[in-house]
Amino acid sequence: MKITDVKVWLVEGVKYNWTLLKIFTDEGVTGVGESTNWPGSPIVEAATKHIGERIIGMDPVNIDFIWAKLYRDLNWVGPFGASMCAISGIDMALLDLKAKSLGIPCYHLLGGAFRTKIPLYANYWFTKGDHSQDDYARQAKEVIASGFTGLKFDPFAHTNYFYGEDLNTNLSLSASQQDRAYNISKKVREAVGPEVDIMIETHAMLNFQVALKMADRLQELDITWYEEPVGPENFKTLKAFRERVNPKTTICVGERHYTRYGIREVLENNLCDIIMPDITRCGGPSEMKRMSTMAETYNVLLAPHNPNGPLSSLASGHVCASVPNFFRQEFIFNDVKWRDKVIDHPIEIEDGKLILSDRPGLGVDLVEEEMEAHPGIREARDGFYV
Repeated sequence: MKITDVKVWLVEGVKYNWTLLKIFTDEGVTGVGESTNWPGSPIVEAATKHIGERIIGMDPVNIDFIWAKLYRDLNWVGPFGASMCAISGIDMALLDLKAKSLGIPCYHLLGGAFRTKIPLYANYWFTKGDHSQDDYARQAKEVIASGFTGLKFDPFAHTNYFYGEDLNTNLSLSASQQDRAYNISKKVREAVGPEVDIMIETHAMLNFQVALKMADRLQELDITWYEEPVGPENFKTLKAFRERVNPKTTICVGERHYTRYGIREVLENNLCDIIMPDITRCGGPSEMKRMSTMAETYNVLLAPHNPNGPLSSLASGHVCASVPNFFRQEFIFNDVKWRDKVIDHPIEIEDGKLILSDRPGLGVDLVEEEMEAHPGIREARDGFYV
């Protein structure tokens, strides 16, 4: 069997574009994947098309060989970024293709299932209001009423960044902004009760002093984790944070740590309790599985980052099914209406869990006419193309 073509689509998502792809073979077997990243999705789209051309003529069942060859060939432009997103999508599509050719679900190729109902936590649930304390509380109750037992939000997002052009604050927060973030979080905790997991996101958009102060303050609310308190550039900064923060604070990092090489020093230095690799960035399902196995040796849990398209949700779920150290998977709560139309079987959610089918591969195919009906937005937002 040989790869004959790779098609790529840029599809509008709830916040940014999805980059979706399909691999074709001379025997008629196909596989679908996703290499979504943002902002700058046209860069990822171009990289995916280019890398798709590089695998024409290869045997698609040699998944690890293709991954290693692409990684080594493209390492000259960096072992992360757009090229690794493209490799991630290709890897996902190859896994799907091989599993479909064998008539088995992807999780069987990943070692079999510990579970096929994947506990989720909700993100992007807070988008329909005015971002007041009461509004956060109201929407949080709606999330729990729908069956979810975990939710994530960034209480700092409507203060000093994302929505302004002034960069002179050096990622700081005034005393009133700090109070606002704390009070929003407290209202959410009061709204959902003590049994619900609350994850606090920072997007590494707080300076060290403020990130440390807010972590200690928010720990009073029994938060489940404090996410990305510092960026991925230097593990020693994360080490300094770990040494100074309240020891009860659970640290979660990894959405911008690409491949097993990117998390090695984090794990070796015991700098986090949970890793959250993104399957469309980190190297695809094959690499996420390897990263999970590495984390298991340090008693670190897996909770995949997943604010992406439907194939990312399904592929992440198949990896989560196959590892013992899984905790929760992220899921977009308020998604676009066509999410389940661009695939031929809708994503099944039951009581806040992703239900994996026993259909071959990821269990779905892409619907070209639906993707083409919702083309990606090719205009600048906040200085970046989505």
